[in-house]
Amino acid sequence: MPAADNSPVATGPLPRGTLTFLFTDIEGSTKLLNRLGTDRYHKVLEAHTDALRGAFGKGHEVRIEGDALFMVFATAQDALEATANAQRVLAKTVFPYGAVVRVRMGMHTGEGTPASEKAGADYVGIDVHRAARIAAIAHGGQVLVSAATRMLAGELPDGVALRDLGEHRLKDLTHPEHVFQLVIEGLPSDFPALRTLDRTPNNLPQQLTTFIGRQKEIRDGLKLLDGTRLLTLTGPGGTGKTRLSLQIAAEVGDQFADGAFWVPLAPISDPELVPSTIAHSLGVQVSGSELPIDRVSEHLRDKTLLLVLDNFEQILAAAPNISALLSAAPGLKVVTSSRAPLRISGEQELPVPPLELPDPDRLPSIEILAQSDAVRLFIERARAVKPDFFVTPENAAAVAGIVFHLEGLPLAIELAAARVKLLTPQAMLPRLAKGLDLLASSAPDRTDRQRTLRGAIAWSYDLLDEGMRRLFARCAVFVAGAQLEQLEQVCGPASAIGREVLDGLSELVDQSLLRQSDVAGEPRFRMLVTIRDFALEKLTETAELDDLLRRHCAAYLAIAERAAPALQGTEQK
Repeated sequence: MPAADNSPVATGPLPRGTLTFLFTDIEGSTKLLNRLGTDRYHKVLEAHTDALRGAFGKGHEVRIEGDALFMVFATAQDALEATANAQRVLAKTVFPYGAVVRVRMGMHTGEGTPASEKAGADYVGIDVHRAARIAAIAHGGQVLVSAATRMLAGELPDGVALRDLGEHRLKDLTHPEHVFQLVIEGLPSDFPALRTLDRTPNNLPQQLTTFIGRQKEIRDGLKLLDGTRLLTLTGPGGTGKTRLSLQIAAEVGDQFADGAFWVPLAPISDPELVPSTIAHSLGVQVSGSELPIDRVSEHLRDKTLLLVLDNFEQILAAAPNISALLSAAPGLKVVTSSRAPLRISGEQELPVPPLELPDPDRLPSIEILAQSDAVRLFIERARAVKPDFFVTPENAAAVAGIVFHLEGLPLAIELAAARVKLLTPQAMLPRLAKGLDLLASSAPDRTDRQRTLRGAIAWSYDLLDEGMRRLFARCAVFVAGAQLEQLEQVCGPASAIGREVLDGLSELVDQSLLRQSDVAGEPRFRMLVTIRDFALEKLTETAELDDLLRRHCAAYLAIAERAAPALQGTEQK
């Protein structure tokens, strides 16, 4: 066996071409952190990282995040040799405080394309995601290898063999992956079944595009689901609730002996059809004399199962059915995606925010900019239509401006990125300020509400009654939001919208059409820019715009007049 190369890992510009991507992380790192405490855990982590870096001398370190390393190697053989050496070194390492450290590793060989030409950038593309997903199904001490890496490995290092584990379906990937295990002489080679989607029954749909970012939301969702039986992901249309709910389900699916099942509810608008739709997704037959809710309750009664209910907002009146199922089946957990909470006992809401954004006024270096979740999504989707797209010094400010203007809304970013085939980011940015027309797609696999951002927002708008539609449109007169006092002055009276303004604002917040925050102890309400564009379109279709502008002017003139005495003298601030 060659000795571990203890030279530092390579630095400088990332290599390109056919590369082997390797991901590693510590199995059970959270439990280890809780047992040792932060200071002791960091010493263990430091010893772990030093050991890996010593063994990975032939590789190029892309990034390190906590206990996870991302490396690239020029050849598959270099990667296999490095991982075998790393596992041998880890097995011999005596970690502080008696800690037992087991590291899982996974690799895949494919095309390496950095997000930018500069040093320090990251890789993007499906091959990177495939390597990460292979690593995620491994157990501590196990090294997994894709079929592509196996094919290109050539002669295996001494003391190393490959065991065929067959094809497995991986999270967030369209096609199954043929997986091999590295068998290292002198180290354990028998592990439990891989953590794949085919371990338990499921109908989770395979995704055609990669899942970007959302690591915090996944962690938060998993933690909340651990302590509740009903988790509802809420947010405006296009924020990625469906994709996140499926990702959370894929992460925990192996914890449910009877499976994880997805129930698409968008096609129905009658709450009475919800039980039969769930029955259909579960493969439960309902006879003519049975009530679907009773049959589904009976089917689930003794099962440990996860239901993913997608797009619940238009059938909220069916929420009591979900409560009935949870009461009947103690082993059932439910994840819902909805623009409004179900508001039933035991529900835990998780608001899904837009993606992380760069600051367009303080642009970081290109390599850091390309690691922003919103920018990464733009790059990946742009490369689907223009494979040679890069973030460059010439277009970096425009790319940041696009995702910032779209406020990190994933659907909007995907629709904008598709326009890169015809428009440069510099040409696209000013056109976005003209409204929603640019944000459209002709892709046949998208639903009507996904083909345009206008359609996604209209889905929520159409669920409002006439009074709420009037209030929603009136809120558009405020460019950057407003406090409650001004909204009440401008958007009322109650007789015009069928409820008090405060109650209406609360409903719009619940429907994810308004966002509420506290500023100096006072509630402030604002719309995402894209939602305000839609609301403004609706407002201009009415005869109210001029009157609302006068009211808006009067409301802020009153603020200025109240503040005038404090602009001079001892009360001046």
